[in-house]
Amino acid sequence: MNEAVTRRQTVARFGELPPVVRLLISTQLLFNIGFFMVLPYLAGHLVDDLALAGWLVGLVLGLRTFSQQGMFLVGGLLADRLGAKPVILAGIAVRVAGFLLLGVSPNLAGVVGGAVLTGAGGALFSPAVEASIAREAGPGQRTAAFAMLAVCGELGAVTGPLLGALVLKDFEVACLFAAGLFALVAVCHARFLPRWPGEHRSEPLLAGWHEVLRNRAFLVFAVAYSGYLVSYNQLYLALPAELRAVTGDEAALGWMFALASVIVVVGQLPTTAIARRLLGPAKSVVTGFGLMAAALAVVALPLPGLVPAVSMVVLLTLGQMLAVPFAQELLPTLAGERRLGAYFGFLASVGGVAVLLGSTASGAVLDLGPGAWLLLALVPFGGAVVLAVLVTRGAFAR
Repeated sequence: MNEAVTRRQTVARFGELPPVVRLLISTQLLFNIGFFMVLPYLAGHLVDDLALAGWLVGLVLGLRTFSQQGMFLVGGLLADRLGAKPVILAGIAVRVAGFLLLGVSPNLAGVVGGAVLTGAGGALFSPAVEASIAREAGPGQRTAAFAMLAVCGELGAVTGPLLGALVLKDFEVACLFAAGLFALVAVCHARFLPRWPGEHRSEPLLAGWHEVLRNRAFLVFAVAYSGYLVSYNQLYLALPAELRAVTGDEAALGWMFALASVIVVVGQLPTTAIARRLLGPAKSVVTGFGLMAAALAVVALPLPGLVPAVSMVVLLTLGQMLAVPFAQELLPTLAGERRLGAYFGFLASVGGVAVLLGSTASGAVLDLGPGAWLLLALVPFGGAVVLAVLVTRGAFAR
């Protein structure tokens, strides 16, 4: 790829992107407002309102993520077969049902059902959205498009927790409001999103799965990349526990998410540009994983007050900013520009399995004190090592 095109990937403006890409990026704002009004406070709801044990809280959070990330492959395969629009609309409808069930359920069974539905909805629409952006933006604008998606998503991510903490303090009301926002997005997509025919509509549904499983370099990449999701999930499980240990409650949680969002909104695009110039895509992903490992390890240090929690949020966010947009750029290269829905779906499905196991284990080890954070840090550190080996072997060479 020549230097001019490489530079344009990071400086492309929002208005220069194709209209459908702009629509998908813009609606990510509402997606994240609704999502983050609920999810950061789910653990507290499970503990305070339903009196669940720590391992059950971790299991519920892990099931929610697993039902989303673990079933992403299904959503990706369906998007390749049916086209993106019907899959996106179906996913939004399922997530609305999940939020409604979470809000009204007084027992564990109902909460588990709501968590699974909430995740399953994302499993349908998320890979279809990502594959559509990658396909419509094309190689010349992919990194810029995914960086803008992150920025727009974080604007929603900072608004959602603050609404949940300052305005909609009742968990049931927050769930109902979130369901309404997702319904609004469904109306927008039904009206304005084009309906493309599925690129592989004439082939067997599982043909994409077989193709993905034969791509060894991608499989190794997917396993290593799953460490990002395990690490990021600690914002919902381990961070609230750290805040309760230090301050006695989770009052600062919304502000922690706001800090992360401000860093992404202000710094994502310049960070992407600088990293591309100094490191390149593949090494940026490796560096990002190293920062995530440092983010979790720093909490084990004997630092005063909220310094460990703030340091964790800052370093984890910086690691995410480096790793995620470039990993999303590299995926179509590993996929040979084919079956992007299946590849994006499989990548997230591997992460879902890792999060299910990691969340349950994290909930069980958090009582171990500082040592727990060092154990958690081994996950992204291992991912960084594996990704570095892939780089040295030329797996990402264009």
